[in-house]
Amino acid sequence: MQAFTRKQRLLLAVVPPLAALFIRVLGATLRYRDLNAVDEAGHTVPVGIEIPGPVVFAFWHRTLLVCAHRFRNKGIAILISPSFDGELIARTVEYLGFYPARGSSSRSGAIGLRNMAEAYNAGHRTAITADGPRGPNMIAKPGVVQLAELTGASWIGTYYALPSRRWELKSWDRFMIPKPFSTVTFTWPAHVASDDITKVQAALDQAVAMAEKK
Repeated sequence: MQAFTRKQRLLLAVVPPLAALFIRVLGATLRYRDLNAVDEAGHTVPVGIEIPGPVVFAFWHRTLLVCAHRFRNKGIAILISPSFDGELIARTVEYLGFYPARGSSSRSGAIGLRNMAEAYNAGHRTAITADGPRGPNMIAKPGVVQLAELTGASWIGTYYALPSRRWELKSWDRFMIPKPFSTVTFTWPAHVASDDITKVQAALDQAVAMAEKK
């Protein structure tokens, strides 16, 4: 078990509940709308949380906060770094009803993917930031395809979330914080086969284009 300093233990006791409260309060002011693509069979693509688990979804890192309120209390498994910052995030999302699978897509990628696969096999919906944890921004890495291979998932879903009014941080991912009382547009492209990261990239690009064209 990871050892924390006294200062870190204090931060872990204080920050996660306050962060979760902030997300709940901010989220209560937001409106959500969905734009759903039509797949090749002529079916409207459902909103991801309407599909029971286990499933695999990919999204961009910059939308993490935007999604945290809407997708709360669904037991969705998300991959979180084993670092101290990751511990802060893990404890925060636990307050919001997510299932944090610990591990990274970089140094401890194998462990992280195995933990996500275990969550999938237990029936959880799983979601991976395709460009996390350090980018480049909005460039998909192979982790989500590797997860699908581990679990036998035949398709991967993607989505994007764009607030009508927002702050964008000067971080590597241009992290978005929705302004109170804004409308968040969620876009849902057709699901793609799980065997090729370029297909996932194309679907994520389509999700962004759908939101920006609205």
